[in-house]
Amino acid sequence: MTTASVPASGTSRARVGVQRFGTFLSGMIMPNIPALIAWGIVTAFFIDVGWTPNADLATIVFPFIHYLLPILIAYTGGSIVYGIRGGVVASIGVMGAIVGSDLIVDNFNAALLAADPDAKTLGYVHMFIGAMIMAPLAAYTMKWLDSLWEGKIRAGFEMLVNMFSAGIWGFVMAVVGFYPIAWLVNGLMEILGNAVNWLVQANLLPLTSILIEPAKVFFLNNAINHGVLTPLGLQEVAEDGRSILFLLEANPGPGVGLLLAFTFFGIGAARASAPGAAVIQFVGGIHEVYFPYALMKPILILALIAGGMTGVTTNMLLSGALAGPAAPGSIIAVTAQAVNPSAGGVPNLMVVYLSVLLSATVTFLISWVILRASRKRDLEAMAATDDAFGAAITQTEAAKGKSSAHLDGLRGGAATQADGGIAPATVTEREIKNIVFACDAGMGSSAMGASVLRNKIKKAGIEDVTVTNKAIAALDPSADLVITQNQLTDRARDKTPNSVHVSVDNFMNSPRYDEVVDLVRAQHEDGA
Repeated sequence: MTTASVPASGTSRARVGVQRFGTFLSGMIMPNIPALIAWGIVTAFFIDVGWTPNADLATIVFPFIHYLLPILIAYTGGSIVYGIRGGVVASIGVMGAIVGSDLIVDNFNAALLAADPDAKTLGYVHMFIGAMIMAPLAAYTMKWLDSLWEGKIRAGFEMLVNMFSAGIWGFVMAVVGFYPIAWLVNGLMEILGNAVNWLVQANLLPLTSILIEPAKVFFLNNAINHGVLTPLGLQEVAEDGRSILFLLEANPGPGVGLLLAFTFFGIGAARASAPGAAVIQFVGGIHEVYFPYALMKPILILALIAGGMTGVTTNMLLSGALAGPAAPGSIIAVTAQAVNPSAGGVPNLMVVYLSVLLSATVTFLISWVILRASRKRDLEAMAATDDAFGAAITQTEAAKGKSSAHLDGLRGGAATQADGGIAPATVTEREIKNIVFACDAGMGSSAMGASVLRNKIKKAGIEDVTVTNKAIAALDPSADLVITQNQLTDRARDKTPNSVHVSVDNFMNSPRYDEVVDLVRAQHEDGA
């Protein structure tokens, strides 16, 4: 049942490189969003201006953000590269970076106060960027060192060598973190912080939308968001309790404004699917659903930029901000972070709501003008081909580098040509008991695809087959059958070469699922 992977698209190497870099950064940050939410809840309740101030419980706030979160990020990144072993060594290394950074700040403040007792001292730098640097550095070097003596250790000494080598290299990484990494990150945060302050003071922060909005459409925003905005925002939160930077990329206003314009003034499949996409984007926080609408008429990116600039300007003028990252970029997540007392409570929430409303309105109006101006030409084009919107969805998936259940749903449930043209499944001698959906992160689309197939198997009356979802990096030989998106099949096959591999283009509605159900049913009937 294995299938050939789809040939790589013509996406430029530079863009693919940025996407992979952003995916790695996202892979370190996203699994730890629950920890950020927990920290936000502690802050909202127990700090001095919180809902229920408690001086004792408030002592959790600083060590939580200063130690726990960077160590979690480092562990997650290290484990992505080299499993638990990489995560442990990365965690040791980032601890050195945290302490080294603190010492730099303490020495600077001591010298500053000696010269001027009334001078404003610097706050500690939280090592989020340090963790994202240390994680791959520590894990990859540990992996390389292990390869040097692999197969050369005398029997009985494996555990001794493994434990001491990781401990010694963790010590080395802690020293590296204490000196060069700490100095590098402190200097980098100083430069980036000054750049943001200059943009704010010069009233130029809205110009960031010129970069961010097109980057989102082409899936280049993760490197900007998780690599720069989130670490800088968390640093501002530690000092001021709030940051406008969390709203630069997460504002759902421009996307919903674009989708509403298609709802009222679009044509064909784009108009029919826009209302549902608007709900998914605004409430669910899945911004990728509006990207095909922009790609089918790229001039609409100007509307998104204008809407984004409007939202940033509103928050800048009226001091709107969030107490933490809004992930995913749902109005629900935005509300939770905006109403936090440290961000300003209900008055701040009203400002943020206003920024979302105005950004959606501006995007809607500009999109309306563009769509109305080209309506006659679009109708003529639609008469010639019914697949313009489908092509835009395919272009979005190519830009992202993988398929998505949310994007597939926009096609109205129809299977793509790539899916429909796959040859019938071949019979496998391996008994299928454990089916695994695999993707980069092991979340999102693969989880929903697993849910679809699980329901199909249940309806077929098959009870002793499990359907789960995992990251490709977590695949193991226990998987009897692995389902992946076309571009990821080769990677999955490298991880589990003895499993049966199925490639799909549409995670939610692939006809291959019926083939899998038929195969499993046939095996059960033969074994009955």
